[in-house]
Amino acid sequence: MNAPTAFWLDDRDHADSATGPYAELLRDHVAEFDGIWGDFAPVAFACAAWRLATPPVADPGFIRWHRRVLSVRCERNTWDGSLNAHVAVVSRLPAALSTSKTWWRDNGWRQWPEIFGQFVEPAEADVAKIPFIRPVLLVDVPLPMDDLPPTPDGPDQRFAETARHALLVLVRELNRLVGPVVIQVEADDPPR
Repeated sequence: MNAPTAFWLDDRDHADSATGPYAELLRDHVAEFDGIWGDFAPVAFACAAWRLATPPVADPGFIRWHRRVLSVRCERNTWDGSLNAHVAVVSRLPAALSTSKTWWRDNGWRQWPEIFGQFVEPAEADVAKIPFIRPVLLVDVPLPMDDLPPTPDGPDQRFAETARHALLVLVRELNRLVGPVVIQVEADDPPR
Protein backbone atom coordinates (compact mmCIF):
# COMPACT_ATOMS: atom_id res chain seq x y z
CA MET A 1 0.00 0.00 0.00
CA ASN A 2 1.35 3.43 -0.96
CA ALA A 3 1.53 6.16 1.64
CA PRO A 4 -0.60 9.26 1.00
CA THR A 5 1.16 11.96 -0.96
CA ALA A 6 1.35 15.16 1.04
CA PHE A 7 4.86 16.16 -0.11
CA TRP A 8 6.45 16.00 -3.55
CA LEU A 9 9.40 17.28 -5.52
CA ASP A 10 8.43 19.90 -8.07
CA ASP A 11 10.83 18.56 -10.59
CA ARG A 12 11.30 21.55 -12.86
CA ASP A 13 14.79 20.29 -13.55
CA HIS A 14 13.67 16.72 -14.21
CA ALA A 15 15.86 16.13 -17.26
CA ASP A 16 19.25 17.01 -15.84
CA SER A 17 19.67 17.48 -12.12
CA ALA A 18 23.22 18.80 -12.65
CA THR A 19 22.23 21.86 -14.69
CA GLY A 20 18.59 22.61 -13.83
CA PRO A 21 17.17 25.42 -11.68
CA TYR A 22 17.78 23.63 -8.36
CA ALA A 23 21.41 22.97 -9.31
CA GLU A 24 21.77 26.66 -10.19
CA LEU A 25 20.26 27.66 -6.83
CA LEU A 26 22.70 25.34 -5.05
CA ARG A 27 25.65 26.90 -6.87
CA ASP A 28 24.40 30.38 -5.95
CA HIS A 29 24.14 29.37 -2.26
CA VAL A 30 27.12 27.02 -1.98
CA ALA A 31 28.29 28.94 1.11
CA GLU A 32 25.31 27.38 2.98
CA PHE A 33 27.33 24.15 2.99
CA ASP A 34 30.50 25.64 4.52
CA GLY A 35 31.41 23.59 7.57
CA ILE A 36 29.32 20.66 6.30
CA TRP A 37 31.53 19.26 3.51
CA GLY A 38 32.87 15.82 4.32
CA ASP A 39 30.74 15.44 7.46
CA PHE A 40 30.53 11.74 8.38
CA ALA A 41 26.78 12.11 9.09
CA PRO A 42 24.48 13.08 6.18
CA VAL A 43 22.07 15.09 8.34
CA ALA A 44 23.48 18.62 8.04
CA PHE A 45 23.88 18.24 4.27
CA ALA A 46 20.29 16.99 3.87
CA CYS A 47 18.97 19.84 6.05
CA ALA A 48 20.86 22.45 4.02
CA ALA A 49 19.60 20.91 0.76
CA TRP A 50 16.03 21.06 2.16
CA ARG A 51 16.37 24.65 3.38
CA LEU A 52 17.52 25.79 -0.07
CA ALA A 53 14.71 23.89 -1.84
CA THR A 54 11.92 25.49 0.21
CA PRO A 55 10.61 29.04 0.71
CA PRO A 56 11.77 31.64 1.41
CA VAL A 57 15.05 30.75 -0.37
CA ALA A 58 13.35 29.01 -3.31
CA ASP A 59 10.12 30.76 -4.22
CA PRO A 60 8.25 28.86 -5.39
CA GLY A 61 9.90 25.97 -3.62
CA PHE A 62 11.24 22.89 -5.31
CA ILE A 63 9.54 20.90 -2.56
CA ARG A 64 5.77 21.22 -2.64
CA TRP A 65 3.28 20.14 -0.04
CA HIS A 66 -0.41 19.67 0.64
CA ARG A 67 -2.48 22.81 1.15
CA ARG A 68 -2.80 22.04 4.87
CA VAL A 69 0.95 22.09 5.42
CA LEU A 70 2.07 25.58 6.43
CA SER A 71 5.77 24.89 6.91
CA VAL A 72 8.36 22.14 7.19
CA ARG A 73 11.80 22.48 8.75
CA CYS A 74 14.41 19.75 8.80
CA GLU A 75 17.03 20.05 11.55
CA ARG A 76 19.79 18.10 13.19
CA ASN A 77 18.75 17.06 16.68
CA THR A 78 21.28 18.60 19.07
CA TRP A 79 20.83 15.75 21.55
CA ASP A 80 22.05 12.89 19.37
CA GLY A 81 22.67 14.26 15.86
CA SER A 82 19.63 12.54 14.38
CA LEU A 83 17.33 14.14 11.81
CA ASN A 84 14.07 15.78 12.88
CA ALA A 85 11.29 17.35 10.86
CA HIS A 86 9.04 20.03 12.31
CA VAL A 87 5.77 20.35 10.40
CA ALA A 88 2.94 22.85 10.96
CA VAL A 89 -0.43 21.55 9.71
CA VAL A 90 -3.70 23.49 9.48
CA SER A 91 -6.27 21.68 11.60
CA ARG A 92 -9.92 21.97 12.40
CA LEU A 93 -11.22 23.29 15.70
CA PRO A 94 -10.65 20.87 18.59
CA ALA A 95 -13.76 19.07 19.82
CA ALA A 96 -13.85 21.17 22.99
CA LEU A 97 -14.44 24.28 20.85
CA SER A 98 -16.54 22.77 18.08
CA THR A 99 -19.14 20.84 20.11
CA SER A 100 -20.32 23.88 22.05
CA LYS A 101 -20.52 27.44 20.82
CA THR A 102 -21.09 29.03 24.23
CA TRP A 103 -17.60 30.53 24.09
CA TRP A 104 -18.40 31.94 20.65
CA ARG A 105 -20.79 34.60 22.09
CA ASP A 106 -21.68 36.12 18.73
CA ASN A 107 -18.22 37.63 18.40
CA GLY A 108 -18.01 36.55 14.77
CA TRP A 109 -15.08 34.20 15.21
CA ARG A 110 -13.52 33.09 11.94
CA GLN A 111 -11.19 30.22 11.17
CA TRP A 112 -8.45 29.99 8.55
CA PRO A 113 -9.07 32.25 5.56
CA GLU A 114 -8.67 30.51 2.21
CA ILE A 115 -7.73 31.95 -1.16
CA PHE A 116 -8.13 29.61 -4.12
CA GLY A 117 -8.17 26.67 -1.70
CA GLN A 118 -4.96 27.68 0.09
CA PHE A 119 -4.96 28.50 3.79
CA VAL A 120 -3.55 31.99 4.35
CA GLU A 121 -2.86 34.41 7.19
CA PRO A 122 -5.75 36.81 7.75
CA ALA A 123 -5.20 40.33 6.46
CA GLU A 124 -4.23 42.97 9.02
CA ALA A 125 -7.41 44.89 8.19
CA ASP A 126 -9.51 41.83 9.04
CA VAL A 127 -7.66 41.11 12.29
CA ALA A 128 -8.29 44.72 13.35
CA LYS A 129 -12.05 44.06 13.49
CA ILE A 130 -12.70 40.28 13.46
CA PRO A 131 -11.44 37.62 15.91
CA PHE A 132 -9.70 34.63 14.32
CA ILE A 133 -8.97 31.22 15.74
CA ARG A 134 -6.58 29.25 13.54
CA PRO A 135 -5.83 25.76 14.89
CA VAL A 136 -2.47 24.29 13.96
CA LEU A 137 -1.01 20.87 14.65
CA LEU A 138 2.70 20.99 15.33
CA VAL A 139 4.21 17.67 14.31
CA ASP A 140 7.76 16.84 15.37
CA VAL A 141 9.02 13.58 13.92
CA PRO A 142 12.39 11.84 13.70
CA LEU A 143 13.26 10.89 10.12
CA PRO A 144 15.37 7.82 9.36
CA MET A 145 18.79 8.59 7.92
CA ASP A 146 19.55 5.16 6.43
CA ASP A 147 18.95 6.09 2.78
CA LEU A 148 20.41 9.59 2.85
CA PRO A 149 23.40 9.97 0.54
CA PRO A 150 26.84 10.57 2.07
CA THR A 151 27.87 14.19 2.43
CA PRO A 152 30.12 15.24 -0.46
CA ASP A 153 33.66 16.40 0.31
CA GLY A 154 33.00 19.61 -1.63
CA PRO A 155 30.91 21.12 -4.41
CA ASP A 156 31.93 18.56 -7.02
CA GLN A 157 30.11 17.64 -10.24
CA ARG A 158 27.70 15.34 -8.39
CA PHE A 159 26.85 17.92 -5.70
CA ALA A 160 23.41 18.84 -7.13
CA GLU A 161 22.57 15.19 -7.80
CA THR A 162 23.47 14.27 -4.22
CA ALA A 163 21.34 17.14 -2.85
CA ARG A 164 18.41 16.08 -5.02
CA HIS A 165 18.78 12.49 -3.80
CA ALA A 166 18.62 13.77 -0.19
CA LEU A 167 15.42 15.68 -1.02
CA LEU A 168 13.82 12.57 -2.51
CA VAL A 169 14.59 10.60 0.65
CA LEU A 170 13.21 13.36 2.89
CA VAL A 171 10.03 13.66 0.80
CA ARG A 172 9.53 9.88 0.90
CA GLU A 173 9.93 9.73 4.69
CA LEU A 174 7.69 12.76 5.29
CA ASN A 175 5.00 11.12 3.15
CA ARG A 176 5.36 7.90 5.10
CA LEU A 177 5.26 9.48 8.57
CA VAL A 178 3.39 12.78 8.27
CA GLY A 179 1.39 12.22 5.09
CA PRO A 180 -1.28 10.06 6.79
CA VAL A 181 -1.81 12.80 9.43
CA VAL A 182 -2.29 15.49 6.77
CA ILE A 183 -4.62 13.32 4.68
CA GLN A 184 -6.70 12.34 7.75
CA VAL A 185 -7.09 15.96 8.89
CA GLU A 186 -8.18 16.89 5.36
CA ALA A 187 -10.70 14.01 5.23
CA ASP A 188 -12.16 14.83 8.66
CA ASP A 189 -12.65 18.54 7.97
CA PRO A 190 -16.08 19.16 6.39
CA PRO A 191 -16.23 21.66 3.52
CA ARG A 192 -17.14 25.18 4.60
